[in-house]
Amino acid sequence: MTTSDDQRPDARLHLNGFFPFGPNYVWDEAESPEIYYQFESFAQLARTAERGLFTAIFLGDSQRLREHLGRITDTVVTGRPDQLVLFSHLAAVTERIGFVATLNTTYSDPVDLTRRIATVDLLSEGRVGWNLVTTDNAWTGENFRKGGYLRNEDRYRHALEYLTIAQRLWDQQPVDFHGDFYDVVAQPSVPQSPQVHPVLFQAGESDEGRDFAARHAEAVFSRYLALEPALEFAGDLTRRLHAYGRGRDEIKIIPGAHITLGDTTAEAHDKARWFYENTWTDRRIIAVIESVWGRDLSDHDIDGPLPAFDPVKADQTTTHGVVNSRDRPLHTARQWRELAQERGLSIRGLVAHLNKTVEFVGTPDSVADELTHYVRCGAIDGLNLTPNSVPGGFDDVVNRLVPELQNRGSYPDAYPGSTLRENLGLQAPVAHRLPDLNIHTKGQYSIGAGI
Repeated sequence: MTTSDDQRPDARLHLNGFFPFGPNYVWDEAESPEIYYQFESFAQLARTAERGLFTAIFLGDSQRLREHLGRITDTVVTGRPDQLVLFSHLAAVTERIGFVATLNTTYSDPVDLTRRIATVDLLSEGRVGWNLVTTDNAWTGENFRKGGYLRNEDRYRHALEYLTIAQRLWDQQPVDFHGDFYDVVAQPSVPQSPQVHPVLFQAGESDEGRDFAARHAEAVFSRYLALEPALEFAGDLTRRLHAYGRGRDEIKIIPGAHITLGDTTAEAHDKARWFYENTWTDRRIIAVIESVWGRDLSDHDIDGPLPAFDPVKADQTTTHGVVNSRDRPLHTARQWRELAQERGLSIRGLVAHLNKTVEFVGTPDSVADELTHYVRCGAIDGLNLTPNSVPGGFDDVVNRLVPELQNRGSYPDAYPGSTLRENLGLQAPVAHRLPDLNIHTKGQYSIGAGI
């Protein structure tokens, strides 16, 4: 597998400011947790990101606040303002940066959500993207009195019907759609934006999710950041794209990442270590274990071994907590014990091992070299960059890293256009260019028909 920079010598990196849910920030730097909900905090980050020519601001979503041991967790940021409302405000204080909203197809109405997305896209003059996500999670569904009404195997069939309705409305066409999940008769109510369709992002990891992305998405939020796995993912996605008559340049692969910079390599690693220690507090570490064991372990020594007793429940809904036990606490506990024994890990060491991630840590010069290699060899097209703090978390990257990337010709010197589609270097919406690929519903409506 080649990693030569010659593969894409003119490729340029995209940076998005990404705000996930969870304990990704240094809480001690904020006067109060409310700063994560204040408009001025988001506005400052957005203006800094735009000064650094970031392509977009990207928000994660949650349809229900996370819980821990039956209570709303207070060790992580679990909620966000309504993304489309926030983005309509941020669009008014910025000029070119885009806005990508993570919006769920399972617990919303397609005509209503399509209109809301189109409204913000129109008001921002074409700067909106939609990260289309699906879920069959019954715990989340309780917020909508729907429970787990959607089977896991139906998620993408359901999402495709939803997307079909949205795209036809965005194309100013009447909808008379009768599928397996929706019977919809509707008229478009918002004019088109300059980019016609919002840019479609997707983050599914299963085979079905990857196929959905290859057929419909224009950007993918991947989880592969180590170079070899990133290249393998790009290769797999490229093969799937080709099966649908699309090329690798028609989709942007953008994993999430942290960047820590220092004047020297040692200083950068010291800063990264400080950040880890100040976000992974003792309380947060024990909460990871409690989420699987299902009980209060606050009196347990985190520098000692895992509990000798088993979790209190055989099944668990993972959305409640901050750890993915795949709904199998007994199985997870057994795996963790084996891993801890094999490697001689305490609870603290085990949690550190489980949460070890790839990061870009170093001097501005070395990180710029590394990222330039990543984008030019085709492993990625950009990064969804999480700030280490709010609201000044992008300052270092904008002030110190961006100029180094520009010196290497791997980062833009100006926004290429005024819409998100233009700034990502994308062509016309996929549904306009692949009109021969139909979805099969009772209504026999083609996703590209009449477009």
